[in-house]
Amino acid sequence: MVGLHRRTGRIISLTAGIAALAGAFSLPAGAEPLAKVLFGGKALPAATKPASYGFYSKGCFSGGVAIATDGPTWQAMRLSRNRRWGHPKMIALIEKLSRDAVADGWPGLLLGDISQPRGGPMLTGHASHQIGLDADIWLTPMPSRRLSATERETMSATSMIKKGGLTVDDRLWTPAHTGLLRRAASYPEVERILVHPGIKKKLCETVTGDRSWLRKIRPFWGHDYHFHIRIGCQEGSPGCKRQDPVPAGDGCDKSLAWWFTEEPWRPNKNPDAPKARDLMTMSSLPKECRAVLEAPDPVSEAAVTVGGSNLTVAAAAAPAPVASPEPPATAPAAAVAANAFAPTPDFGVPVPRPRPD
Repeated sequence: MVGLHRRTGRIISLTAGIAALAGAFSLPAGAEPLAKVLFGGKALPAATKPASYGFYSKGCFSGGVAIATDGPTWQAMRLSRNRRWGHPKMIALIEKLSRDAVADGWPGLLLGDISQPRGGPMLTGHASHQIGLDADIWLTPMPSRRLSATERETMSATSMIKKGGLTVDDRLWTPAHTGLLRRAASYPEVERILVHPGIKKKLCETVTGDRSWLRKIRPFWGHDYHFHIRIGCQEGSPGCKRQDPVPAGDGCDKSLAWWFTEEPWRPNKNPDAPKARDLMTMSSLPKECRAVLEAPDPVSEAAVTVGGSNLTVAAAAAPAPVASPEPPATAPAAAVAANAFAPTPDFGVPVPRPRPD
């Protein structure tokens, strides 16, 4: 797999460079660069003590590590995105989940996006995943063979939801899927797991015995082919903004029933409105993110990559980055990005309409 790893590194460097140049040339004269361009152009993490700054949908992190492209119980997908990075505690949790899930009978994990090397807004895709504490896991079981680099870019995950509907396709859903989510929810550090409302409904209808873990399973748009794990702010991250706890109960109540009304699925009245990542500048993010962006790289990607059972921590003895003074925003969009996006109770991303909870 060394060849795969090296080819992936070349793809990542080329992709990041092209994206950064494209973003830079699209800016009006005198405008502050978009944070997504700056963070999306970083190929390696900040070689400092692990720490998360800000909120899941507006922040960054330092001291990140990458999970290896291949482990005995996992394979990472979409390698060209360079999103195998996370806080060391997040990466350790993924590795543990992969081992425990295999022991439970799941064939192994296919890993989706975790975070960029230094977090921050992404060039494409997620609004969250910015502080190293989020991870996507495919609901497609890992195959018994190693996937090629091409397959990891082109293979599609399988949706668990009936085409054109809102409920689970019983031809695809198995007790093993339920067991995988139960295992993920069992870890104390996991605060919430995002799934499609149809998956939550299926669990509510079929889980017997101890149902306390269902509290962590939260319905949200999308998430029909993967589930999203979120852990809480970690020790050593005083600048990390905690999310409100999930409500009491198993969540199999009127808050779930709301997802099966017309309200959540009405067309967006303003589909062309810019996304938060298209407005955020460095002035929109916590002031510590400037130091994270400017921090030195580790000696190599291999030095901060986790494989097997040995966890490598990026420069664990190094001091946390010292924040640079935060200058005033130079673009009007910075003020918009800082104030206009209210988080939802579960996911912390802007949505076009309110929801109960």
